[in-house]
Amino acid sequence: MASEVEKAQSAAPEEDTIFGKISRGEIPCKFVYEDDTALAFDDLAPQAPVHFLVIPRKPIAQLSKATDEDEALLGHLLTVARKVAVQKGLDADGYRVVINNGKNGAQSVYHLHLHVLGGRQMSWPPG
Repeated sequence: MASEVEKAQSAAPEEDTIFGKISRGEIPCKFVYEDDTALAFDDLAPQAPVHFLVIPRKPIAQLSKATDEDEALLGHLLTVARKVAVQKGLDADGYRVVINNGKNGAQSVYHLHLHVLGGRQMSWPPG
């Protein structure tokens, strides 16, 4: 199975993505958070004891494609990440928030998403 870095080398923005299908309810998913603009759910291939994703319902391909009009939405995504991290008990010892952007950032799905990882000591530098 290809690594995320390998997948990112051939990934490209698409008209639709798995996250778009999840957002529209076409693919069933158990959400840990849901509102009119954002969703959060556990990652299917966790890289830490706690690993969840936060996505906007609005299909923004990547962070570098967001516009000034997305400012409130981007802040909301971080607020959702914080709320779910507290819900999952990560607030005491901390956690990491990661946004992969483009090929060199190892982005393999072109729908903006935040990875929130915790439950263990993260290493530095990250990669």
